[in-house]
Amino acid sequence: MEACRALTRAQWLVLAAAFLGWMFDGLEMGIFPVVARPALQELLGTQADQQVGPWMGIITALFLVGAAGGGLLFGWLGDKLGRVRALVASILTYSIFTGACYLANAVWQLGLFRFVAALGMGGEWSLGVALVMECWPERKRPLLAGVIGAASNVGYALIGLLTWIVPVKPHSWRWVMLAGAAPAVLAFFISLRVPESRRWRESVKHRTTHPLREVFGPALRGATLLAIALASVALIGTWGSVQWLPLWADQMVGAAGRDLNAAKGITMFTMSLGAVTGSFLGPWVGALLGRRPAYCLLCAASLVSSAVLFRAVNEFGAAFLLGAFVVGGTTAAFYGWLPLYLPELFPTRARATGQGVSYNAGRLLAAAGALTQGGLVAHYGGRYAKAGAVVTLVYLIGMALIWLGRETKGQPLPE
Repeated sequence: MEACRALTRAQWLVLAAAFLGWMFDGLEMGIFPVVARPALQELLGTQADQQVGPWMGIITALFLVGAAGGGLLFGWLGDKLGRVRALVASILTYSIFTGACYLANAVWQLGLFRFVAALGMGGEWSLGVALVMECWPERKRPLLAGVIGAASNVGYALIGLLTWIVPVKPHSWRWVMLAGAAPAVLAFFISLRVPESRRWRESVKHRTTHPLREVFGPALRGATLLAIALASVALIGTWGSVQWLPLWADQMVGAAGRDLNAAKGITMFTMSLGAVTGSFLGPWVGALLGRRPAYCLLCAASLVSSAVLFRAVNEFGAAFLLGAFVVGGTTAAFYGWLPLYLPELFPTRARATGQGVSYNAGRLLAAAGALTQGGLVAHYGGRYAKAGAVVTLVYLIGMALIWLGRETKGQPLPE
């Protein structure tokens, strides 16, 4: 097949592969917040949130560490062997090991399977973003960043809708994990027909690449470290706090004595609809105002909306769901902004590695945020809202950090 930039059909195949791969990635990431409480209650043999909360934090941290490792491993493979082959390997990894969670008979086994699945999920993002941005016209970058950013949140919305219609119960969570492995097969077959990036082929034709050495070399080290910090702020806010909203909804319903097993699914679906909207708004604001002002504005919006939700709402109802929609949108807008900004920092020969390291190393700090949230839940007697209000203060750091970066609005991708 000819180079993907020369064929419109090939460009659509590239976008379809990246979108579906990241959408199913989001679907499988969204599964755990929905099944976590019944799964951990069964495996731990307890109903107490004071014990469930810390284990939720530990397994979330394991997932984030695995994703960081996967971003490094598969990003490096993408720069050395090609975007498409590495993409197929990453999709197979997260598909197989998400399904393997069905077999878990102990908490440590669940954590192990989530860790290995996360390796593939971490790699898929950097590979899909690099492939799309290298194959489509540069004028389409803001729109493409929004599409890619929205993809995982479409997956979140799907799992929220499914678990709203068929609520997860203590005896059914294993089947949900098993079903989560099936959709990735479609992305795998699409990936087999996707052409390799012409930019990548040209960049490695006449030279041996050392992408990991380059992204931490003198020329790119500063950009890499700042990109890690910027991704960390967004990821800590999401994984250290927003991902816990379904658990908080379940807790509020139980505390009110209501029998509403669908509360987690309703919450996941609502916040995911907001996230899809935010994923398109993030790069649009970045294209309009510039990359740095947009990031600062997104941090401010996320800080304010999270503070209102966690400090002013105390029961499951319309106010909570409206807050979940707004918080889902503001905090997910970063996942449209990051696919716009990160490719503009790295040359083609090291782009997948640079993006993978930056985005996924941020997950290591987000893992600390998840552990902090778990510890705070226990400290506050199982109250998720109080813990969330503390963790989301991280957006204050992002508002200052962004001004250390360079503005890339209107500039072509570096070769």
